[in-house]
Amino acid sequence: IVDKKIIMLSKTTPNNAESAFQIIRSAILNGELSPGSKISENNTCQRYGIGRGPLREALRQLEGCKLVEIKPNAGAKVSYIKPAQIIEIYEIRESLEGLACKLAATNATASDCLALRSIIAKQQLRMTQNNGDLTPLKKGDLDLHSSIVKVSGNAQLFQLLCHDLYQLLQLYRLQPNTSPSRPHIALTEHTQIVDAIEKKDSELADLLMRRHISNARHELLANLSP
Repeated sequence: IVDKKIIMLSKTTPNNAESAFQIIRSAILNGELSPGSKISENNTCQRYGIGRGPLREALRQLEGCKLVEIKPNAGAKVSYIKPAQIIEIYEIRESLEGLACKLAATNATASDCLALRSIIAKQQLRMTQNNGDLTPLKKGDLDLHSSIVKVSGNAQLFQLLCHDLYQLLQLYRLQPNTSPSRPHIALTEHTQIVDAIEKKDSELADLLMRRHISNARHELLANLSP
């Protein structure tokens, strides 16, 4: 007779690379595995119930996403994003998200706009409840940006931003850094962007998003200056 516990474990334990990839990716992006920390094969397999083979394949995939660094004889560790890298990401975002807003202004439905405004309202509420704390803005910021990209209807743009650049940006925000704290200004800029999308003013939406990201980039640069 086969032990029922073994059957249940086989159904719930991740035993393939895709499951392992999703579990380790989530652990990295929510801060369970901190930037710069070494990923111990033994500890990670035990902690997440992952086999060694699937874990190794998942780590290779995560290396391709730039979330993990693997070096010979040193093993794997969670990537630590340098300030220079994040500035480059902001420069790329400025162009790509401007385009996303331009397309979103053309394609957005009334329900899309309501959903975007709902994200801003939640950010505002959380900030009020936390006395202007930056943390709620950080958590909701990428929700708004990724939602706008989704509304753009461009699948390739969504892949580039939401599956690549935003992951690195989220990882950077987990690190101790001097990123800009301008929550109230950013919320105002978000509202103006959504206003332009709702009015179907594609040129204005493009301009406002580029300006929004440019402002954040310049403030980040100012904070990084000695």
